[in-house]
Amino acid sequence: MKQSALKITVFFFLFILNIPIQAQKKVKNKRIVKVLSYNILGGRTTKNDFNLDAVAKVINDTKPDFVAMQEVDYKVNRSKKYDLVTELGWRTKMTPIFARAMYYDGGEYGEGILSKFSFLSTRNVALPFLKSQEPRAAIEIVVELASKDTIAFIGTHFAHEGNPGRELQAKKINEVFSKNKYPTILAGDLNAIPGSGPINILEKMWETSYNKKNPEFTFPSDNPKVKIDYVMFYPKNRWKILEKKIIKDTYASDHCVYLVTLELLVEK
Repeated sequence: MKQSALKITVFFFLFILNIPIQAQKKVKNKRIVKVLSYNILGGRTTKNDFNLDAVAKVINDTKPDFVAMQEVDYKVNRSKKYDLVTELGWRTKMTPIFARAMYYDGGEYGEGILSKFSFLSTRNVALPFLKSQEPRAAIEIVVELASKDTIAFIGTHFAHEGNPGRELQAKKINEVFSKNKYPTILAGDLNAIPGSGPINILEKMWETSYNKKNPEFTFPSDNPKVKIDYVMFYPKNRWKILEKKIIKDTYASDHCVYLVTLELLVEK
């Protein structure tokens, strides 16, 4: 009886000691976020049909905390007058927000974000562009994670043609968001390859998640040959890359989906 009682006492003591360790692990997990950069092609798919369920499936399969979406239509004729971000929010059970870059085809066109967290604040930053190019925007949300940490998440889409316009946009991104007081993530289709002018400008401020010696190609989805989709973060000492993955869905979009898992580090 005494020996059994001793075993129970030892087990209970070890269990009590283990509680702080388990609690620390639980808190640590709350500081991990999964981020998607996803050019959704206006929901039209590579077979030129309209299928938001296919887009939603890619998102649901990866279970992200944040999705930065490009080529997003809002009540545009070609997209059946749907509000794409809201439709995808319903399908993924995430909080949606749209930011107009320009008026287009009876509606609006721009950026979208899906978030597992509600918004503390949002803003739509118009980016500079050349006369021959479409207007572009950067949408920012500020959220509080389950760990009670506040972070900012930005989605953007740089000009389709010409580095001069993209360089203007990169400089504007640095100018505006270098003033952020919270750890920040930037994601999107930047239409620029590693080592190009726009990426070099961004990398003066932002830490990038790709392998610089062997970049993971993201476009086109059926046979990726270039990297133009990115996830970046700032400041460098507040984030740690845990995992990154290229998801090749050749139907839902002409872009691969870029998934990056980051851990928010404690400020020292």
